Amino acid sequence: MSPGRPNTEVFNQSLPFCDINLFTCDVPLVEAVAANGARDYAEEVSLFGRLWGSAAMAERGRLANENPPKLKIFDARGLRRDEVEFHPAYHELMAHSAHAGLHNSTWTAAGGAAEVARAAKFFIAAQVETGHLCPITMTRASVAALASDEALRAQIMPVLGTRTYDSAFAPWWTKRGMTVGMGMTEKQGGTDVRANTTRAVREGDSYRITGHKWFMSAPMSDAFLVLAQAEGGLTCFVMPRFCPDGTVNALHFQRLKDKLGNRSNASSEVEFEKAYALRLGEEGRGIATIIQMVSLTRQDCAIASAGLMRSGLAHALHHARHRNVFGKHLADQPLMRSVLADMALHVEATTALVMRLCRAFDRAPDDPVESAYMRLMTPVVKYWVCKSAPAFLYEAMECLGGNGYVEEGILARHYREAPVNAIWEGSGNVMCLDVLRVVSRKRDAAAATLAHLAQEGGDLPDLKATLSAVAAALGQPDAEGGARNAVESLALAAAAVALKAVHPAHAALFAQTRLAQRRGLMYGAVDLHPGDIQGLLARALS
Repeated sequence: MSPGRPNTEVFNQSLPFCDINLFTCDVPLVEAVAANGARDYAEEVSLFGRLWGSAAMAERGRLANENPPKLKIFDARGLRRDEVEFHPAYHELMAHSAHAGLHNSTWTAAGGAAEVARAAKFFIAAQVETGHLCPITMTRASVAALASDEALRAQIMPVLGTRTYDSAFAPWWTKRGMTVGMGMTEKQGGTDVRANTTRAVREGDSYRITGHKWFMSAPMSDAFLVLAQAEGGLTCFVMPRFCPDGTVNALHFQRLKDKLGNRSNASSEVEFEKAYALRLGEEGRGIATIIQMVSLTRQDCAIASAGLMRSGLAHALHHARHRNVFGKHLADQPLMRSVLADMALHVEATTALVMRLCRAFDRAPDDPVESAYMRLMTPVVKYWVCKSAPAFLYEAMECLGGNGYVEEGILARHYREAPVNAIWEGSGNVMCLDVLRVVSRKRDAAAATLAHLAQEGGDLPDLKATLSAVAAALGQPDAEGGARNAVESLALAAAAVALKAVHPAHAALFAQTRLAQRRGLMYGAVDLHPGDIQGLLARALS
């Protein structure tokens, strides 16, 4: 190096974590997919994992977030358009997800283990770019609500059912593929949608809607499911971007939300000025209609959060294996090994739990036991997995030190992204209230689910005592005050049981450190045997 020249030599930095197969390098995911009935999909998911683990897909994720969407209200002639423009990278991400069927495969190829197979892909895609999965999720979930009107569903499915992404701003019936958004909450109500003031007035076979939505998700979508007050009460409607005559519908977007994360995806405020819409379901049955899709969107919130944590672990472990500190690799330092192993145990359990939940979605139509599990455990799993993610991703960032805190890496984006899944589709308190609702209204089914968990878990440490305590807490007349503790305990117990079907030894270790012992608040604050640490780290990133 010449005197006076800056030091340009770079050493002791980890290699980029890309051009890897995000499925095959993740042994806990591979085994959880197989254990929950989707072994035959392994090759298909592996091809997906190889594509999404490429440097090209990582670059698309970066570009889509560094170039957020823009709202274009008017065209050059002054005509109202209310279009949302995206960077090409966003459209490429959407196209790849659509081609893989993330928005419709559970409807167009339903049966078998379609939910588990799709969840594995969704879990992988979330590790690369999570924002674009919002419209993917809502499009997939909208089909459940469309079941309320078979004639309308029959019109829409030939377009929604394709694996083609079509970004054109045009009437949905002229396109090769479509997406569906959602508008439920208003300024004055938020979660309390019964407080909505938006009005719908019948006009022949259609309605005209006037009012607003404080959050209109994915405003670039081709149609939206919207709640409004009709003569018969709160009702669900399908509101397309274009009217039947081809003119732009009167959805007037006020602004795009300036969000903490989820920056590649647009969220908006909107005013409706006699916007054209079709009723979906009966008047006054709006919540009952739209709730059909809510369990699916909550399911995806949990899958995406689990994927984010998996990515955080993988990047932390990859960095630690390449970084030398105090004379040896960071991954060989005892304290770091304890932290990484504890994190790996958490990710194994969350991965097993979300795949177990998806197995229940696969089997619920034909199996009352699985149906009961799905209904009770969906809010439980969303509560615990989604609320775990921000703290977990902070720990992952710390494993990388300053490199984890800068925007050139992906962990800062993951950290900003993580809170939305706990907030969207029902906050933590809403999830707990939903659990209490299930226990109150379907007491026998809820009790059967707890008994089923006890039977499947067998002799896992402290499992039966935990489930008994959960049953007692949720059955109290004043259960709401202690619901968070009970729901978290139930999630931990269910995670241990789900992991037992994948890796019994690690399930016992999870139950021992989460149920039977008082665990420290920080990762690494548990005593793990050196052999357990080695096994966890070897499986975490093969």
